[in-house]
This record gives sequence, structure tokens and C-alpha cells, in this order.
Amino acid sequence: MNKLIDEQGKPFLGVLPEPVDAINYLDYDLRTVMDRPRSGLARRWRFNQFQFVSVMGPDWLMGVAIVDLKLVSNAFFYLFDFRSGDLYERSLLQPLGWNTQLEPKPEVGTARFAKGSAEIVIEPTASGRRVRIRDGARIRADFELQQDSDPLRMASQAGYNGWVFTRKSAGLPVTGSVHWDGRDFHCDPGFRGTIDWSCGYMRRETAWNWACLAGQLPDGRSLGLNLAAGVNETGVTENALWLDGRCHKLDMARFEFDRQAPESPWRVTTSDGRVDLRFTPSGVRQERMDVVVLASNFRQYAGTFEGVVRDEAGGEVVVDGLRGLMEDHFARW
Repeated sequence: MNKLIDEQGKPFLGVLPEPVDAINYLDYDLRTVMDRPRSGLARRWRFNQFQFVSVMGPDWLMGVAIVDLKLVSNAFFYLFDFRSGDLYERSLLQPLGWNTQLEPKPEVGTARFAKGSAEIVIEPTASGRRVRIRDGARIRADFELQQDSDPLRMASQAGYNGWVFTRKSAGLPVTGSVHWDGRDFHCDPGFRGTIDWSCGYMRRETAWNWACLAGQLPDGRSLGLNLAAGVNETGVTENALWLDGRCHKLDMARFEFDRQAPESPWRVTTSDGRVDLRFTPSGVRQERMDVVVLASNFRQYAGTFEGVVRDEAGGEVVVDGLRGLMEDHFARW
């Protein structure tokens, strides 16, 4: 598939089996809720885009994001050490998206953010993504996620007149290391990673829960999981399981947790009965932002999954101690 928006200004919706070369969002027939056409400037400024990459292993995990909201861009990266309980984090803002680049090309686009001594680059490779982070002499990270051959690509309606496209992969082999304030962290063979590339004209106010895990099973197979509720649920979902790189589509997800006591265990299941997992949080990265018309209440928990998932044939896969993330997020774009 060459472009997401067709000649009539409408997006192709549903699970998309072919790669999308370009998100030609300026061709979208964006209208007001009273059906008046929006200007080219409005189409440009209402379009949001982000990339999130994670690296997970038994001892530590790391998350990296670049977010372009036009009025402001945001980048963060953090590392949670399960052995010590330490959370290392860095968060940066740029007004009007200065020094922020996110090419609207899901397969081959580069994302870059820079501020002061800090720079984050996420760029495509022949088989996945390469991530490079620099922040003076204090922080240096280099990763390569590989074997990204069967991602989930989907687009769904968002609100009255918008849409969201996402391209996701989980359970990808990853190599690399992190140097942070004199401490070194290395990816062992059991480490796995995830890629989340998303964009669109999202609902003005959006709230969602999200779960993600990536790791290696005792029998050597790679396992990845992506689940969400509250977003991307109009006629199709972004929920999927990856076993040894193959994507297995899942149905609706349900999250059970206590927002007032989020450190207590969570449970996530799917309506098709193929996922039943318990998540125990160990640490959290949280951020509140209220900038003019934009707002975000973001909590992303690092922790441990236990339970059962099933493949398309009904085969049971026991999940015992794999690391991953849970998220509780409100956003006003």
C-alpha cells in the first residue's frame, strides 16, 4: 500500500496486510463537527505523531519516546533496574516542535529529537530499528531491534471526524547497551524489544490503558504482547500476540486495577479467552503536563507478568516472570 489516504480524502481502515509507505495526512478531508472543511493549516496542526521503543530483560527495562504534538514536542527515556529498584529518567520539552523530526513514513521514516546536550534518534534498518541516545558524557545508549517482519498495522476511526494509524511489533530480538551516570547495562541474549509507531487525528480527549511485554520463554521462543483499551477500538483493535516473530491477532482487552492504589496487582484479559495475565508493578514513570490547550496525566509501570496466553490453535503458553509495562493515561491533544 503506497499511501494511507485515498483519492477521496478518506483513510483505509481496518487491519492492513501490506506496508504503508507514507501517511499522506494532508490529503485527508478533515472537517469540523458541523461538516465544514478544515484548512490546510488546521490539517497540519491537528495531526499528532509519536514513536515509542522499549527494551526488556530479566534485570532491567528501558523505554524511549519521541512525541510531536505541534504546539509542543516531548521526548523521554528511562531505565528501571529490577535488581536495585532504581529508576533513571530524563524528560524534555520543545515548544512548537523545535529540533523535532518525525517523518510520516511508518516503514522507513526517521525520528529525531534534540535539546541542549541531549539527542535521541530512532531510525530504520533492513530488519528493524536502531536507537541512539546521547546526553553529554553522562548518558549513552545504543540498541538495534531485529527481525521485525510481521508487525500489526491498523487504522481505526477516532471520534467524530478523526482516525488513528498504528504499527506495532513486540518480542523482537535486541542487542545493545546503556551507560548512565557511571553504570553500564547490557542486553543479554534473552532480551527482547517492542516498537510502537502511531499517528493521526485523535480524539480531543483520550484515555486509555495499555499493556506490553517482550521476553524469551524457557523453550527459547520469543514472546511479545500488545494490548489496549480505550483507544483504537472502532471496528478493529490493536491487540496482538507475537510468538517467534509471528503476529496472532487478539480481540478486545479488559484491564482491572485500582487507580487509587496502582501499586497493587493488575489483571488483563481478552474477550476471546486467549489472554489471562496478572501484572505486579515494581516501579513507575509518571508525568503530568498542562500546557495551554494540551494536557497529559501519564503513568507507565514497569513490572512482572504471570499467567497464560494462547496461540491461534488454542495452544497454551505459560507466562512466568516476564517483564513488561502497564500504562494508565489521560491526554488532551
